Amino acid sequence: MSVLTPPRGTRTVPSGGPGGRALERGLPVPSTVRPLTPHPPGVAPLGPDPRMSRPTDRSSDPELVELARRGDRGAFDELLRRHDDRMRGLAYRLLADRHAMDDALQEAYVNAYRGLARFKAGSNFGTWLYRITYNACIDEIRRRKRRPVADEDAGEGASGRPGPERVVSAAETVRAALAELPVSQRVTVVLVDGEGFDHQEVAKILGVAPGTVASRLHRARAALRRTLGEEVG
Repeated sequence: MSVLTPPRGTRTVPSGGPGGRALERGLPVPSTVRPLTPHPPGVAPLGPDPRMSRPTDRSSDPELVELARRGDRGAFDELLRRHDDRMRGLAYRLLADRHAMDDALQEAYVNAYRGLARFKAGSNFGTWLYRITYNACIDEIRRRKRRPVADEDAGEGASGRPGPERVVSAAETVRAALAELPVSQRVTVVLVDGEGFDHQEVAKILGVAPGTVASRLHRARAALRRTLGEEVG
């Protein structure tokens, strides 16, 4: 299922957003997500540290996590580089807004850096980062006073479905259909059908039971079939 996501590039985050709040708290900000405002005196951005051995693209995620835990900022940057595209895709599909996506990712990456000490050895870093990103997106939705997240939610915002007079791509149509789903259903179908996770993995990411994942997925696919007029999933 193809869903449009914004092109990869340099992010800009409003100074009043979560990135700005992170800086005000004196927290380091990953160099892959650069704020518009300069770093305050005494706070260095995450980035390669000449005192550390440079990680390479051949290093495994567990190796990079261990290096990052020991203070290797370049290792954490490399982890974000590897997983950034997928996190951007998830955040954009959930929020459907570039600025909201940037704010959520800024917060997620700062939270991930702060939470490295709690990362369990042997766990999958990508799955762990998905959960942090998902939670940051939910926080962003709540901050923007959108409808509360609920399985029974009838949908969010305008339908965005193209009229007969307007020709759009299939990807735009799917994206509009996804935007009509409640967030809990939207993230489930994105993770299963878009990212290829199985029910157990999605359950870990979302912090719910596998049966809840199956139920949400069934409702999401049924809604997409009604909207798109074709089989989904």
